[in-house]
Amino acid sequence: MARKPAKPQSRPSILKSIFMGQVISSDFFARHWLPVVICTMVVLIYITTKYTCQTNMEKIAALEKRLEVVTNEKDRERSRFMGRIRETSMQHLVDSLGLNLHVQPQPPYKIKK
Repeated sequence: MARKPAKPQSRPSILKSIFMGQVISSDFFARHWLPVVICTMVVLIYITTKYTCQTNMEKIAALEKRLEVVTNEKDRERSRFMGRIRETSMQHLVDSLGLNLHVQPQPPYKIKK
C-alpha cells in the first residue's frame, strides 16, 4: 500500500488565530500581567483626564458667555444712570437760574421736506 503524500500545512489566517486565542491567550496575560495592568490604568487615567478637561472647557465657555451678558447689562445700566444724573443736574441748574425751561415729555419731531 502506498502512502499519500502529506499536504504541506498552511498557516491559519491571522483573523482565525486571533479568534481562536492563539495570538493573545490567557498565557500571555499570565506572563505579562504587570504591563497589562499598567497600560489599562494609563488608558483609564487618560480618559478621565480628557473628560474632566472637556467638562471644564464647557464651564469656562458658559461663564464667558455669562460674563459678556453681565458686562452688557452693566454698561446699559451705567449709561441710563449717567443720563439721569446729567438731566437732573441740568434741571437743577436751570431751576436755580430761574429760566422757566422744562423737559419736553415727547421727543422732538423731525420734519422732512
